[in-house]
Amino acid sequence: MADKHPNNNLKRSIGFGSAISIVIGTIIGSGIFFKQVSVLDSAGSSTMAIIAWIFGGLITLTGGLTIAEIGAQMPYTGGLYVYIENLYGRICGFMAGWMQIIVYGPAIIASVAGFMSILMANFFGLGRNWSIPLAIVTVIAIGLLNFLENKVGAVFSVITTIVKMIPIAAIVICGIFWGHQDALGQTISQVNQSTGGFGVAVLATLFAYDGWILIANLGGEIKNPQKLLPKAIILGISSVLVIYTLVTIGIFRFLPVGLIHRLGENTTAYLATKVFGTIGGKLLSAGIIISMMGTLNGKMLTFPRIVYAMARRGDLPFSKYLSYVTPKGKSPVVATLFIIVLAAIMMMFFKPDHLSDLCVFTVYCFYLLAFFGIFILRKKNKTRPFSTPLYPLVPIVAILGGLFVLISELINDPAGVLLFIGIVIVGLPIFYVVKRMDRKRLK
Repeated sequence: MADKHPNNNLKRSIGFGSAISIVIGTIIGSGIFFKQVSVLDSAGSSTMAIIAWIFGGLITLTGGLTIAEIGAQMPYTGGLYVYIENLYGRICGFMAGWMQIIVYGPAIIASVAGFMSILMANFFGLGRNWSIPLAIVTVIAIGLLNFLENKVGAVFSVITTIVKMIPIAAIVICGIFWGHQDALGQTISQVNQSTGGFGVAVLATLFAYDGWILIANLGGEIKNPQKLLPKAIILGISSVLVIYTLVTIGIFRFLPVGLIHRLGENTTAYLATKVFGTIGGKLLSAGIIISMMGTLNGKMLTFPRIVYAMARRGDLPFSKYLSYVTPKGKSPVVATLFIIVLAAIMMMFFKPDHLSDLCVFTVYCFYLLAFFGIFILRKKNKTRPFSTPLYPLVPIVAILGGLFVLISELINDPAGVLLFIGIVIVGLPIFYVVKRMDRKRLK
């Protein structure tokens, strides 16, 4: 059997500052700018929408606290893939990896690119029919960027993380200090009956909070991961919770909820122009687009490496090709192309808002398994580098939050849920076929 932890060849060079920047930079992307309308419509009022953002952040934080204890005991490259395999065995580990490369990864890339293309179309004065072509071209361009050496993508991530704080600070400051609306108490007189209520509002926020666990994929490259990984996860999520709450208050202070409801996905572009004028609005929109590109770059950097890791172990069809890396840059180019193709297909058949909910549902199926794993590890290991505070209350809240996500989405979109679950389950026979072929080759 191949080595479970191939990170032994990787250099532990990521310090605390870089780790927390990765957590914050990976989380903050399109969600906070484009999910405001979905959250508001489902919640029905500005007060409940703000509560939904806080509630989603607390669910995410309890999950982060739980995973922090698990990750400190398994400081290896691979994150969720490694945790599930160590806790539940080889097949469950494969399914966690399969889910990330076939459903979750492509879906979240397609969703972020889809949201970003809406803003790009507005920025360049193009019609909505340009959204999908713009999204596909952007994903291909960022994918090509990741064909180069890792340091190129790393520099791009640092620049975009800095840039993304500019529009966030602008919205918060201008909204809170110069807005004339009441952030609390505004209600929408007409809300679509299909929006789903407070549960779906919280589900929408979880897409905006998602991405924090991707730092665990770099566990083998973090200095002193037993201490730094938990700190980066906890402080990173806590910071984002505060930022998202302030951004939401800033938006509600500046725009009445009825107008936000009517503007829909164009709210961000309208707000930027309204606050800073035509030129200032363009610059702010450009900052938000660059912010989303940074998020997209982080995901394009991460998910192909899961494909590569699984292919190195011979877990996938055509593993020989999917595990190919360039001789100089050591980039998994075939795996990257694989993710690009899947993301492009999803863009053509699903709306970004729909994809975002489904990818959150899918990954939370495996988050739940990981959350339960903390009880398994507590029985096995009496000493731990990091202990989740308020145990077992925090893990229980994380589990209840996960169940809340699954039930809410199942009620709201049973057809989409069944489709994505079906795609994940297809991985099981593929695993057995690939392993059977491997055994035949060895005979």
